[in-house]
Amino acid sequence: MVFEQWGVRQWQANEYKDRVQVPEELLDSGDCSLVIRDVQMDDTGKYESFMMVDRDRSRKTRVFIQGVKLSVTNHKSHETRRVGGDLVLDLRTRLSERVVFQSRENSSAWTDVWMRNDKDGQRLEKHPIKEQLTIKNLKSSDAGTYQVLDEHGRAISSVRLSVEGFSETDVFRDAGVRSSSASLLVCFALVASFHVQLQS
Repeated sequence: MVFEQWGVRQWQANEYKDRVQVPEELLDSGDCSLVIRDVQMDDTGKYESFMMVDRDRSRKTRVFIQGVKLSVTNHKSHETRRVGGDLVLDLRTRLSERVVFQSRENSSAWTDVWMRNDKDGQRLEKHPIKEQLTIKNLKSSDAGTYQVLDEHGRAISSVRLSVEGFSETDVFRDAGVRSSSASLLVCFALVASFHVQLQS
């Protein structure tokens, strides 16, 4: 049982607490549709509505009104940002518990990025009212997949992030690789030259 109403009295199942209602203005016109807000993955299933009708003074009969099959899927998107920009992750619901990240460089490991009730960090900021998490000053290493999970570890949304451009770290790392390659080339040239002199 999800929701029951007897006159002005109402009952809601714990997992639907404060998320379901039958709008009074619709009920007055004979429409007893149930509205589910902040839909969760666990809400997937078949819903049936009934009305209790008096048959006589001693008994009531349950009359079927309608059935609805609800499928809930997670949100998937692809975002592209520039190095130094910000990514705003939509947490979708107040029941989202954490955000995990899978790097493009390591496609098997997931790491925790944020958990509900975490304090804001230098690069992470949770909006005080909206269910949004901002990752600031993006680096190329932030490219990968972000998943927003509920308390049971099920994905509410997935965002695949591409980061364009180079950060200072990338420039220095690239310069270091070029410098190492140049050093190896010079070393090879010296050894080759020394080897030629010995032979002559």
